[in-house]
Amino acid sequence: MAEYIAPIQRLVEEFRRLPGVGAKTAARYAFAALNFTDDEAVKFADAIISLKRDVHKCPICFGLSSSPEKCEICANESRDPSIICVVENAKDVMVMEKVRGYKGTYHVLGGALSPIDNITAQDLTFDALVERVKAGDVKEIIIATNPTPGGDTTAAYLARILEPYDVEVSRLAYGIPVGGDIEYADEVTLYRAMEGRRYF
Repeated sequence: MAEYIAPIQRLVEEFRRLPGVGAKTAARYAFAALNFTDDEAVKFADAIISLKRDVHKCPICFGLSSSPEKCEICANESRDPSIICVVENAKDVMVMEKVRGYKGTYHVLGGALSPIDNITAQDLTFDALVERVKAGDVKEIIIATNPTPGGDTTAAYLARILEPYDVEVSRLAYGIPVGGDIEYADEVTLYRAMEGRRYF
């Protein structure tokens, strides 16, 4: 037997699909949504539909874009395309942008290597990054993967596949706590990590 009546139970189950949302939090969200006016409910639902309909992957860096064309960063002529900061996920780009001094571009891998989770090199955008390097004009690759076992493995793999090319490869310094995520680092920590990056 369901814990709540069917419409509430359905919404609780949908909220539980979100990362970090347990049964109690999902129920709290569902009951909060129950208090929405009709207009608020429509706006809420439309925001989710718009997210799926209007957010695209940039064909160059694989970051998020509101257009099917290049994202704002790749299209910005004031950015330096010779420096590419490689991150695991699209949300990491937004976090890294808090470092005001960084004027290069990005490349989103789409995750980190993880044999346990069956995530291999073919599942990530390594090949597209190599193609960007082969196209020329790239001087430095900054590896900004998370300081986790998966992030470390990914960084080592990247350094290895980039060895044949005339490009400097560096990695963010460990101003970010080991086991932590870039997403939760503050601006000062990110800035120091960027300034103290090390080279392979």
